[in-house]
Amino acid sequence: METPNVESADRLLKDHLHRAFDAQIPNFGSYNLVAATGTSGSAGLKVIGFRREPAELVLCPLNPRTLLPSERAISVDNTNISHVALVSDGGYEVGNSTGRVFRFNVPGLLSLNVPGDEDRRGSAILHQEDDAADFVDFMNTFMDQLDPAVPVST
Repeated sequence: METPNVESADRLLKDHLHRAFDAQIPNFGSYNLVAATGTSGSAGLKVIGFRREPAELVLCPLNPRTLLPSERAISVDNTNISHVALVSDGGYEVGNSTGRVFRFNVPGLLSLNVPGDEDRRGSAILHQEDDAADFVDFMNTFMDQLDPAVPVST
């Protein structure tokens, strides 16, 4: 079995994440995507779509072996958010008005299973350093918009 090179494995992982997200979200093109690991809510792997206008997160839990959705995606925006916080481990906690709480981290590098035929199976590293940094910037702005004590610059 030949191991795919780093760049093609990273591209393959990103393609799987996009397909999982795109299958559930009709206007997927307006979201940036990151992979996240979770510890509550739907603990485990998820792909998170985020956009600045209108500010919104879409959390799509994934089966870590197949990289396919494991449950319906959850949208969180200013109409249904109950809280958002930076937690002590550097991750985030997001809750919505139905009582769902998600705690997750968005690492720059993440080892994921590569689903597929025998020639492509195994694990590979997802390189999302730039996307993870963009997500941190988004979350900082999102939290500031939701906190009435913080003046929002226009």
